[in-house]
Amino acid sequence: MPTQVVQAQPSTNVFSDFTQFWEDVKAIALPYWYPTSPGQRAFSDVIRAWGMLIILILLTIVLVGATTFNSFIHRYLIDVIIQEKDYSKFINTLVLYAVGLVCITLLVGLSKFVRKKIALDWYEWLNNQILDKYLNNRAYYKINFKADIDNPDQRLSQEIEPIASNALSFSATFLEKVLEMTTFLIVVWSISQQVAVAMLIYTIAGNLIAIYLNQELIKINQAELESKADYNYCLTHVRNHAESIAFFQGEKQELHIIQRRFINLIKNTKDKINWERSQDIFNRGYRAAIEFFTLLVLAPLFIRGEIDFGQIGQATTACYMFAAALEELIREFGTSGRFSSYVERLSEFSDALEEVTKQPEKVSTIKTIEENHFAFENVTLQTPNYEQVIVEDLSLSVQPGEGLLIVGPSGRGKSSLLRAIAGLWNAGTGRLMRPPLEEVLFLPQRPYIILGTLREQLLYPHTNRQMSDTELKEVLQQVNLQNLLSRVEGFDTEVPWENILSLGEQQRLAFARLVVTHPRFTILDEATSALDLKNEGNLYQKLQSTKTTFISVGHRESLFNYHQWVLELSHDSNWQLMTVQDYQRQKAKEIVNNSPEQAQIKIDDFPNNEFQIQPAIATEIGTNERLSHKEIQILADYSLGTVRSKASKGQSITTKDGFTYRYNKDPNVLKWLRV
Repeated sequence: MPTQVVQAQPSTNVFSDFTQFWEDVKAIALPYWYPTSPGQRAFSDVIRAWGMLIILILLTIVLVGATTFNSFIHRYLIDVIIQEKDYSKFINTLVLYAVGLVCITLLVGLSKFVRKKIALDWYEWLNNQILDKYLNNRAYYKINFKADIDNPDQRLSQEIEPIASNALSFSATFLEKVLEMTTFLIVVWSISQQVAVAMLIYTIAGNLIAIYLNQELIKINQAELESKADYNYCLTHVRNHAESIAFFQGEKQELHIIQRRFINLIKNTKDKINWERSQDIFNRGYRAAIEFFTLLVLAPLFIRGEIDFGQIGQATTACYMFAAALEELIREFGTSGRFSSYVERLSEFSDALEEVTKQPEKVSTIKTIEENHFAFENVTLQTPNYEQVIVEDLSLSVQPGEGLLIVGPSGRGKSSLLRAIAGLWNAGTGRLMRPPLEEVLFLPQRPYIILGTLREQLLYPHTNRQMSDTELKEVLQQVNLQNLLSRVEGFDTEVPWENILSLGEQQRLAFARLVVTHPRFTILDEATSALDLKNEGNLYQKLQSTKTTFISVGHRESLFNYHQWVLELSHDSNWQLMTVQDYQRQKAKEIVNNSPEQAQIKIDDFPNNEFQIQPAIATEIGTNERLSHKEIQILADYSLGTVRSKASKGQSITTKDGFTYRYNKDPNVLKWLRV
């Protein structure tokens, strides 16, 4: 879908921004951790999630306790080395210190494992929830009409996982570092209250500065996410339209478009690098100041003999660990800026999915009734935004097994009617009767080729259907794709089908699905536009043999052979319905009666541009039984060469209205006479 670059706007109210951020977090987190609606999550899953969270909290507390305890062991070890100089005590203390280090190492690894496992479970659940919304009630289709929602594919594939991982990382790190800072602050307090008070004041000031700096980081992260999404979409767009670009030789223009978006990405990345430079300087200076102040205060105490060397070592280590914990905590605040950007975009996306699936209030919609036949009853169809009327007061009925051909100039709503039948568009009034959508097969001009095997291509959308290879080979034979198996290893081969199949082969593959599924109702939107007349005739004959009811949109004159009714859409939402024979007679009369300037038939005035007829035909078709080659050509749907060949051979021609004509070679006649 088209993307829209939205520049991050400066915040005008920090409190309101935080309130909105907290509401977004609750909307994402509460259904997982504290579901209130029935069916949101199984009770056992909720208990398991909370159990793992409690284990993570306990591991964090034990880890901090073990680290603090080991600092005392380290202090005692230094005293043994410097003051007591007792080798046996040194060995015993060293073993105890080593055991503490091993325990700390195991606790760190286990706590990170539990944290990642919780994040993975949360990500899996959150991804499934958003996917359900995305694929429910055709939200994936309707979301494309909201210009403010850019790159839904990236939001799904790249912006959900960081929410769970960042949330757990920040929460666990916050708990661990706050406990560490509190513990080490107590340790330092026991050695020097002056240093402890200074560290506390320093911590408060540092966090206030970090929060201020992170306001800018949130805007930078938001812009970076959007620029990456736009750049990725641009590259995907080139891949999806590679053939068209190659035909137009548009490489230079595409390169210009890609570079323009890449420059925007680089600009945002540079902004982030500049911010991170300032953050790194702040963090390193912040830690250095604590270490410097600690030595400045404790060294004189040791010199005066008020504390021993082990206490200096413990206090120095505690201050170092305190500073490191504070630095990591500040870094996590920076990460939370990216986290808030992810949360905002996901919340916006989730709200948009819910909005597009809601039934609009106080607006008229077409009422759909599931019946065993197809009919429009006084249907007025409008565009989804209710700004334009496509067709007005349409009433028609197609009996089971019949075919309806929809024709008209381009842009007059032919495909829009098909969208209404499929339930994609329902803005308007009236009633639509049709079978359940499970019994309807849609064949578009550009067939949908799934990512899967050849077997899955043929069975789509019911890929769980069981069919043998022999049956599938027969299906390929019926749609003239029997040579396809020679190009792949078998029905279970998965290759990039859109790249190896021509559009004509893709259209025949779509017809193969029709042969497999035998639907009660089929919609064809120029589904044979890339086929020759022979293949088209073969496929429509297969369609007729299934006794399915079908509606086609097309321009070819040959399509008249396979339909009983023609619905013509014209200007100003007008329409007319008539039999194929009546429609052909009407168009032929219009050709004869038109002025020379208007007589040339255009593709949308008559469903085929294979020939053009000038007004030199002076005889009114349908009232004169002595017809020229041109008149027979119109009534019989033959090429002019075929008509002349049959005339020279003395063969008869039966026209579409059921009359038979034979050419009289008498020099005084030279006309086709009705037999």
